[in-house]
Amino acid sequence: MSTKPETPRVRLLLVDDSEVVRAGLRSLLGIEPTIVVIGEAATAAAAIEAARRLKPDVALLDIRLPDGNGIEVCRQILRDSPDTRVLILTSVIENSTVDDAIRAGAHGYLLKEIDGRGLMNAIRDVAAGRSILDPAIIARVMQLVKSGGGGSREAFATLSPQEKRVLALIAEGCTNKEVGVRLGLSEKTVKNYLSTVFEKLHVSRRAEAAVIFAQEQRK
Repeated sequence: MSTKPETPRVRLLLVDDSEVVRAGLRSLLGIEPTIVVIGEAATAAAAIEAARRLKPDVALLDIRLPDGNGIEVCRQILRDSPDTRVLILTSVIENSTVDDAIRAGAHGYLLKEIDGRGLMNAIRDVAAGRSILDPAIIARVMQLVKSGGGGSREAFATLSPQEKRVLALIAEGCTNKEVGVRLGLSEKTVKNYLSTVFEKLHVSRRAEAAVIFAQEQRK
């Protein structure tokens, strides 16, 4: 008799200086069988140490920590553990902070107003390789890209039809593998296309490229 293989659980590190928030998240996520909390931290130093030791799939990270900035924690975690993905969960929505988080390599940025099901979906999506931005953030990031990039419209026009198709699927939240399946390309070819797209758009992150695509679709 064959048994159905278990779906791998997302190994999650919680980082928030509030014990109440951590307890609430632990309780909420405890009912979700596809996510397991493997550790938690209340400070920047503890978060960096825990990520280095535990190698979580996803670090759920607040920006405001008592001994440092969560943005720098994000950078350090990604330097130490490149396979860990960082999902920001915060109440901070300032333009510069959003921009700093994306440029630091964060794979997602959510506000604490998100509901439980939305948070669980976001954690799974980020673990699967997608980039997640809270809808309330997108308009602000668009403005940042527009004001900071200047020539984004001209740069977008230089993309080939296939590069635009790849970018459109990235903007939908597809992973490289999913883009490959949809377009009949190898994952390596998708990575090559993305490298070219990033170079042409003068960005370094999927979220920035996706925002430029969304901005162009609204024109």
